[in-house]
Amino acid sequence: MANRSIPPKSANPWLATRTRTGEEYDAPYEARAAAGIDIHGEANLIMKLLNEYGQPQEHARYRVLDAGCGTGRMAIELARRGIAIVGIDLDEVMLTQARTKAPQLDWRLADLSTIDLGLQFDCIVLAGNVMIYLTPGTEAATINTMARHLKQGGLLVSAFELRPPAWSSLTLASYDHMANTAGLSILARWATWQQEPWRPGDTYAVSVHRK
Repeated sequence: MANRSIPPKSANPWLATRTRTGEEYDAPYEARAAAGIDIHGEANLIMKLLNEYGQPQEHARYRVLDAGCGTGRMAIELARRGIAIVGIDLDEVMLTQARTKAPQLDWRLADLSTIDLGLQFDCIVLAGNVMIYLTPGTEAATINTMARHLKQGGLLVSAFELRPPAWSSLTLASYDHMANTAGLSILARWATWQQEPWRPGDTYAVSVHRK
């Protein structure tokens, strides 16, 4: 089903502040990959979580929603590993790059706070600081929408900076409260995608909640 609304550029901080094209956004990752650096920490962790906590149905692939997929780096890698992927983003420029790289995948222009896909997922990922680049005031609605799209037992994985820009007042405490209100329970939290232990005072957190 189609998204009901896309906020104007001025209302969304990502749309209002992005200056790079999709190719320019991808360039640093491509350079790191060319240097032999693993750029798929997110996909590595998602696969580990699915293998540990997933509840696969017979003859069915895991289904993952990349919510705020950008140029599709993580989604494309997960698809390469056999995951059924849907990628959603608010930015047509980023989606154009994703579609150019992987036209066979399911990419959708949508607002995460209002989308209704008519699907349920084993895991939903809000990577790349998505939570602090949401249109201010839509954070709780976004978490509720994500929870509705999760299977029972499904995982919501979110990662964001804990010193957010001026337009965001999001904290771990407020995020956990919104997740709990949406019927999600905290399962794990790390300081990096490589699962380094999270400690108070850390400036970044990867949080895993379960429905």
